[in-house]
Amino acid sequence: QVQLVESGGGLVQAGSSLRLSCTASGRHFHNYGMGWFRQAPGEGRELLAAISWHGGNTFYLDSVKGRFSISRDNAKNIVNLQMNSLKPEDTAIYYCAAARSLSPFGNGLAVNGNQYDLWGQGTQVTVSS
Repeated sequence: QVQLVESGGGLVQAGSSLRLSCTASGRHFHNYGMGWFRQAPGEGRELLAAISWHGGNTFYLDSVKGRFSISRDNAKNIVNLQMNSLKPEDTAIYYCAAARSLSPFGNGLAVNGNQYDLWGQGTQVTVSS
């Protein structure tokens, strides 16, 4: 059974950096579009960044452009989210997710939350001011 496990969350001060990692089990990771979401208390879940199955296409939410960077290593079944210049408003639970049913004829990028059908358990990121 395919699973996603996030790691790397924690408590940091504003202006710091964190690197989140998501490790996938299973044999078909290289076929999945991957994304990082977050959910703050009382808020909905939002897509922060997405990467195509081959890593050539990426998407970023405007509020994290220039600060966050998504990458993947298909040989290791890992997708990372590098977060720089963290702000208190970045405090949330961060989730990685996989879009396993993307068309092979598209760009491999899932930018709609409804496209994701496999989720990790989440990792807490807290940014103090």
